Amino acid sequence: MARANDEVEALLLEFTDLLSILGEDRFKPRAYDKAARAVGSYHTDIADFDIRQLMLIPGVGRSIADKVLEYLQTGSIHELEELRARIPDGVRQLMLIPGVGPKKAMVLYQEVGIRDVDDLLEALKEHRLESLKGFGAKTEANILAGLEMMQRSGGRASLGAALDLAESLVAELSTVRGVDWCAYAGSLRRMCETIGDIDLLAASETPGPVMDRFTTLPEVARILAHGETKSSVVTGAGMQVDLRVVEPCVWGAALQYFTGSKAHNVRVREMAVRRGLKLSEYGLFDARTDKLVAAVTEEEIYEKLGLPWMPPTLREDRGEVEAGLKGDLPDVLRTEQVKGDLHTHTDLTDGLASLEAMLDAARAMNYSYLAITDHAPGLAMHRMTDAKVLEQRGRIEELRAGSKLAILQGSELNIDPEGGVDWGPEFLSGLDMTVASVHSHFNQPKDEMTKRLIRAIENPHVNVIGHPTGRLIGRRDPIDCDLEAVFEAAARTGTALEINCYPDRLDLKDEHILWARRHGVKFAVNTDAHSTVDLSYTRFGVATAQRGWLTKDDVINAWPLAKLRRFLKKGRSE
Repeated sequence: MARANDEVEALLLEFTDLLSILGEDRFKPRAYDKAARAVGSYHTDIADFDIRQLMLIPGVGRSIADKVLEYLQTGSIHELEELRARIPDGVRQLMLIPGVGPKKAMVLYQEVGIRDVDDLLEALKEHRLESLKGFGAKTEANILAGLEMMQRSGGRASLGAALDLAESLVAELSTVRGVDWCAYAGSLRRMCETIGDIDLLAASETPGPVMDRFTTLPEVARILAHGETKSSVVTGAGMQVDLRVVEPCVWGAALQYFTGSKAHNVRVREMAVRRGLKLSEYGLFDARTDKLVAAVTEEEIYEKLGLPWMPPTLREDRGEVEAGLKGDLPDVLRTEQVKGDLHTHTDLTDGLASLEAMLDAARAMNYSYLAITDHAPGLAMHRMTDAKVLEQRGRIEELRAGSKLAILQGSELNIDPEGGVDWGPEFLSGLDMTVASVHSHFNQPKDEMTKRLIRAIENPHVNVIGHPTGRLIGRRDPIDCDLEAVFEAAARTGTALEINCYPDRLDLKDEHILWARRHGVKFAVNTDAHSTVDLSYTRFGVATAQRGWLTKDDVINAWPLAKLRRFLKKGRSE
């Protein structure tokens, strides 16, 4: 079931967009955006909160709290309705296009009468934007590229959104009498970075009750099909969910089949044929006699084929079958092996939680260490100063006393267009570690971007390159650089590359991890957390690391603290 927090977060983000489009107060949208993130990541369901409890949420002041309370009590917000009346729905959708911000969206609406994406496409075809102030041929080209990016995403959901929904549905269906097992399958079980449809699988001798429950769940907006063993629905968020019910005696075979991938299944079926067997969603059978050989568990199916059980994240036909036959399948990284997070933010810059709250959350996760890496002064919007860094250092020193959790003070540095970072060697030497990231000038030519990254990698005080390609899935393409040269430099200098766990980043992606791993690169699976709840995103980074065949030996924050500290010295003599 969706929390009230999620509904309120969506409304506050709508406030943010509409206020940004109007441009009447440049500070107000930022306040609503911060409040939206705070409510969405708040640990308690706010459905029954009063005004005092709402104002205890970081970033939620009296004015916003009043609006949230109005929604909780009445189901609407009068001021939001007034804003909606001023701006057509389609104008807000324009802001989702990379290259179209709030100012451009408003210009397109006011001066050209563009009210939605279809209007924009027509205007681009007729080159009606070139005469607008702030537009031109280059702007048109960028907007077209942004539209193409949206079309490529095909309406696929992020891994995080799909997993939240799937886990909620599985929990509901698992309570139905007669359901022995229930799980999600398909690309979601393989933890692919985006998900088309959600595939659910249930085992029951009596499929009728679970099908009835499935099609009447509160999340269901439309029923596409309601059959005896298969039903399909569309949720209120627009995601299609398919449910299949199988007999418990074939659960393992069905789970293996519907998990995929198609290429992996083809390879496994070929192996079955060579052994005189045939494999389907109903089981593994002797091809000559049709006698059932295995069906109840995935493990026994793989065992009968001479293979170890394979984590779903590896089932992409990338050599996992061959490795399994040779006994070389990697013991991939597991969430419980991660000993700490090396990229987190507090409310000193753009985080939502205090230093103390982030440390408490890390302790609750049984971490051995946590690095606090608030933004450096290069990103002026965060108003960081040298004095604030030194003040934080003093506070960290106080908190270290008697703490079993090792606290590392770091910083997320900004890599400037030439590859420099915010501070010089003397100041950086006072930090325990640094993450350096590209936050601007994403469209530099390939050669310049490559030199920029390599210069940062070669800086002896840079330990990790954050979200290395800068992509935002479905919203911003990766930077153009020579990844081969970047991976070689990272391996040569002992600079880790980040696997950013945020579901809309997952950067590096799995294919790049496989590539970099062959060069001997080490990695850091970091959440880039801006709240205590964000620390749970580790699961997405670990899954991406698994898809890249990484083990705990490849990931520096799966190492004991002493080994990590040696790596962070990066050859320095200190």
